[in-house]
Order: sequence, then structure tokens, then C-alpha cells
Amino acid sequence: MDHDDTMAEIAENKRRIEVHEAVCAERYQGIIDKFGRGEKRMQRIEYVIYFLMLVCLFGRDSAMKLLEVFVK
Repeated sequence: MDHDDTMAEIAENKRRIEVHEAVCAERYQGIIDKFGRGEKRMQRIEYVIYFLMLVCLFGRDSAMKLLEVFVK
């Protein structure tokens, strides 16, 4: 293998690494976006659980009154 072949191979490897890094950056951004959406969903689930706990502890009518106080 001569000098030109080595330089061509280095250039090809550099190009492949740059493409790989670009693809990984896109995937990483997609993961971050999914975490953001998942966080909102988890917050809604958390509120539902809190409400169900109120229903179990205080009964349906009392839980509804408490919910009205918090929503106002």
C-alpha cells in the first residue's frame, strides 16, 4: 500500500465517521424529543393517580369538591 492509497483510505474513513456522527446526532435529538413528550404524559398520569388516591381516601363527592378547589 503506497502513500496515496493510505491517504485515500484515511479520507474515506473520515467521511464515514462524519456521516455516522450526523446520523447519531439526529437519533439523539429524536430521543430527547421523545423524553419531552413522555414527561408530559407522565405528569398527566401522576395527576390521575393523585385524584384516584383522593377518591379512595375521601370518597367521590369529597374528592370532586377538592378538585374544584384546586382547579379554580
